Amino acid sequence: MRRTFRCWPEAVTGLPNLSLRGLMTVAEFTEDAEAARPSFRRLRELREQLQARYPGAHCDQLSMGMTHDFDVAIEEGATMIRLGTAIFGQRP
Repeated sequence: MRRTFRCWPEAVTGLPNLSLRGLMTVAEFTEDAEAARPSFRRLRELREQLQARYPGAHCDQLSMGMTHDFDVAIEEGATMIRLGTAIFGQRP
């Protein structure tokens, strides 16, 4: 049986026990952190559009950026970054 779903923000904001707080992305890994900027910028723009369209959703978090590109992510508006390699070192 096929289901028809509403636009995902509308579906999420309509669920009483779920609260959309933000968006997350992991940019393509590259040695050049600057290459991740377009992905981070696009996610920030998407969040801004969601905030404008769904002001009650409280979509205020942007989780993006890892050890090798977190500085670019912060410049593009990251509110959460992931620094596992910086803290724990390279994986074996």
